[in-house]
Amino acid sequence: MSTSMIGMVCIAAMLLLIALRAPVALTMALAGFVGFGWIVAFDPAVSILASGPFETLSNYSFSPIPMFILMGVFASKARMSQELFEGSRAMFGSWRGGMGLAAVMSCGIFSAISGSSMATAASMSRVALPEMEKNGYAPTLATGVLAAGGTLGIMIPPSIALLLYALITEQSVGDMFIAGIVPGLLGLVMYGLTVAVMVTLYPNIAQPGKATTLKEKLLGLKGLVPFTGVFLFIIGGIYTGWFTPTEASAVGAGATLLIAVIRGMRFEQFKEAIGETLVMSAMIFFMIIGAEIFGYFLSVSRISFSLVEYVDSLQLSPYMVLLCVLIIFMLLGCVMDSIAMLLLTVPVVYPLIEAAGFDPIWFGIVAVITVELGLITPPVGMNVFVIKSVAPHISIGEMYKGVMPFVISDLLRLALIVTFPFLAIGLL
Repeated sequence: MSTSMIGMVCIAAMLLLIALRAPVALTMALAGFVGFGWIVAFDPAVSILASGPFETLSNYSFSPIPMFILMGVFASKARMSQELFEGSRAMFGSWRGGMGLAAVMSCGIFSAISGSSMATAASMSRVALPEMEKNGYAPTLATGVLAAGGTLGIMIPPSIALLLYALITEQSVGDMFIAGIVPGLLGLVMYGLTVAVMVTLYPNIAQPGKATTLKEKLLGLKGLVPFTGVFLFIIGGIYTGWFTPTEASAVGAGATLLIAVIRGMRFEQFKEAIGETLVMSAMIFFMIIGAEIFGYFLSVSRISFSLVEYVDSLQLSPYMVLLCVLIIFMLLGCVMDSIAMLLLTVPVVYPLIEAAGFDPIWFGIVAVITVELGLITPPVGMNVFVIKSVAPHISIGEMYKGVMPFVISDLLRLALIVTFPFLAIGLL
């Protein structure tokens, strides 16, 4: 049996195990170990299994991951999300659908510190969902806007997804973060327009809130200052070369901790924040270890090279290749966690994208937007299930109905980025 055929067999077995709900990290490690041992020998495979986890966990390049997670947890523990939503509501709340706009804006700003979509969705749902329900918002709109708004956490830098893509493909983390700014802000604007269109077409799904004076609007801006300050400090520092992205993660975590302490965070909350960060970091690092072992297997199986040769033989245009890759991403995104999907698929499809001549930074943005879709599409939609845990009284069916307009918005944004690549790479 050829090495490529062995690779296909192992990948098929891995996908079957994932479909049977086996842990993704474990299945990647198992497929990598068995495949490498089958092609090369099991003694070297055992050596990789022994040394691979240590090499991954001691890799300095991965150190920003827990720091960026810690930033979001500190912000959540200090109840900064509450003040952020109140400030946004003071500006938009008097409009019909204004609280929905406030929720989108709050998600976008919170994600600039969080870096995690699920953390953004969970934090903002606890604050905004009860207020929207109290003010007569339909459950479909209230949950849809929060599930979709949470996906901004995977795009607006600092983003763990962009960081991992950069490390997998050996691109500049700073360039990836800078490239994510315009697409992230574009997503924020398009989600806001989606809310405006929905309340115009269906006025009964949202009610106007209490009018606020100019003084109240200006006072509400103070809730945005901490987030905006940390975001501009991190991105400005990276862009000007004051510090590296790795150093920026530590600076950002320290700045957020200082803000949280000033706002009254106590030692018990600090311990809880450290514990939550360790749990989330361990989950991500376990997947990275599995992906590293799987990567050794991909190298010796040469399946990526065989895939490139096969696609070349089909004589497809570059954009047809891109379309096929994005369809695969969308299908897998319906049933897999976004981080796991990036770790699993990017090493396989990246050679195809390189061979097609696409800019790797631009493709990273396109890939992450496509992954975002998986966070709100059935049958999994991780953000939808996060909000379900906050609002068990709302059915999953209503939530999926609520996110569909935002899925359409994401598809339009994806089409814009593909058609006009400068939207992603124009700041580089």
